[in-house]
Amino acid sequence: MSKINKIFSDKIPELSEKEEDLLHQVKNVRTTPRDQRFPSQNQALHCWNRYNEWLLCMKQTGSDDDKCQVYRQWSVSICPNDWLENWDEAREEGRFMGVKI
Repeated sequence: MSKINKIFSDKIPELSEKEEDLLHQVKNVRTTPRDQRFPSQNQALHCWNRYNEWLLCMKQTGSDDDKCQVYRQWSVSICPNDWLENWDEAREEGRFMGVKI
């Protein structure tokens, strides 16, 4: 029991401003809410819709990243990184098949 107490301390370590910012970001990461339109284990369509919801928000708000950040986070939390990178690249090149900003 005493060994366990040595692992954890009551004292919270001092954090730099950068570390505080990273801790805040990690604490606020949330995954996309469950969507009844996508009941199966395959979440590819859910991913596609979340990504396009983010783009639609950006289009409607004039690319206001603050207002649309939650949609971006939802797409990041459910979509594979390779897909997001490919879609971001396709948008930049004008060949994306989803919502156009």
